[in-house]
Parts: sequence; C-alpha cells; structure tokens
Amino acid sequence: MTAFTLAVSVVCFHTPRRQVLDLLDSLALACERARADLPLERVEITIVDNGDNGGDSKDFSAEDCAELAGSPRLRGCELRVLHGHGNIGYGAAHNLVIREPEAEYHLLLNPDVEFDPDALSAGLGHLVSNPATVLVSPAASNGGGRQYLCKRYPSILVLLLRGLVPAFLRAPFARKLAAYEMRDLPGDRPSAGIPIASGCCMLCRGRPLREIGGFDERFFLYFEDFDLSLRLGRLGELAHVPAMRIRHDGGNAASKGPGHIGMFVRSAWRFFNLHGWRWF
Repeated sequence: MTAFTLAVSVVCFHTPRRQVLDLLDSLALACERARADLPLERVEITIVDNGDNGGDSKDFSAEDCAELAGSPRLRGCELRVLHGHGNIGYGAAHNLVIREPEAEYHLLLNPDVEFDPDALSAGLGHLVSNPATVLVSPAASNGGGRQYLCKRYPSILVLLLRGLVPAFLRAPFARKLAAYEMRDLPGDRPSAGIPIASGCCMLCRGRPLREIGGFDERFFLYFEDFDLSLRLGRLGELAHVPAMRIRHDGGNAASKGPGHIGMFVRSAWRFFNLHGWRWF
C-alpha cells in the first residue's frame, strides 16, 4: 500500500480547553495505532477557532496550540490553529482546511469527540480496502448509551417529533423515529448505502470531498452535514463502520435555546428547498 496523509480539521467556538485536550489526546493515540496497522505517513491537525479567543479564560486558544506543537502528547502529529476570521459558520470553517491540503483522507470533527484507540485503524482501513467508499461514519456513545449518527432522509414530521415533542408522547411514532435513525444497522459489521451521516465525525476520502467543494457555506449551522452527505453520496458510497468507535457529547438544537432553534429552522428550510420536501 502507498503511504498516505490524513488531514484533520476541528472547529471550535469558545470551546473549553479541557475538551480540546481530551480530543487531541485520544486522537493522537488513535493515530499512533493507525500508523502501526497502515502506511499512515503524516497527520496534520488544524484547530479552526471561530471564537477569536474572545471568550472565557478557560477556552482553548492559539497560545495553547503553540504550547502543544511538538509536544510528546501529540505522538508525532502536526498541529496548528487558524484564528482571527470571526464566526464564519461550521462548514465554512472546515472549508478553510478542506480546500488547502492534498491529503488522501480528511477527518472532520466537532471538539466534543473522543476516539477509541483502534477507531482510526478501523475507519481508515475500511477506506483503504473499499475504493468506492467516500465517507465513513463511526459508532458513537455519549456515556448514557448509543448514539445514532447515520440517518435516512428526514421528514418534517420526524424533525418536529425529535425537536419539540416530549419523549413520553413519541411512543406512537417509535417505529418511524427508529427507521429515521437507522437503528436497524448491524453492530458487528460495516454497512454501505448510508444516506446521511452526522458532521460531528466524518472520515472522508480527500479527492471527492474537494471535488464537491466541501461544505455549502450557505448553511451557517445545522444541516450542512446532511447536505454534504447527499452530495458526496453522488460520487461514491457512505458507510457505517461499527469498529470505528467514538464518544460524542453533543446535544440537540432545541436544548440550546431560541437562537439555535431559529438557526435550525432556517437551515432546514434551505435544506428541503435544495433537496426536496418530505412531510411524513
């Protein structure tokens, strides 16, 4: 196998320093394991700071990044930070990195992710062995149970149920919600033909990701990952690889207040206008 490079982009917005350090520690160990199993030659990690270091003193900063560069805790990974551009949105921030390197593989991350030590070996190994696959989505937990990062195409009803209806009132729609979250995917082997993957952790083949231009920057936040998944899916297969395991502590928009609900609704409107409306 030919040696290859992995580019990693992590978008932060007033992200606690501890959270970023936990991500980097787990990512560096996973990269070290991957180097032992695969011809992974270089790992280039870029922290894209949309917060301009203007938050709490406990937030991760460019100064923290400078201190970490070359640190043994990074286990040979290269690290840099991009900042000073303001809050340009989640997808646009990733695009600063997507359009820059010529890496064979690109890992798109939220800062609230931690990796199982063998996660990247499993994910990269699947991409190396399956040339038709353009994106791998991992198995995720949040400490309280399994998360379902793979999705079927959403309907308005499903989004309303998930975002606004209390859990005890969702029982009559349990089968519809389970189908949307692809709970029927096997947990012991990879599955291809995934329509949509969560943007918290997307392991992509670099060339098709650059070919589609990365994220659509008209999505400031929410649904940019849905849109990217559908566009990438025209160039190859999206796969769920259960052996690629992560922990993800993210929450939903409804729990973050009216501002996030407003952004969610605007992005949903744009998504359905672009890709087609489905009510039920």
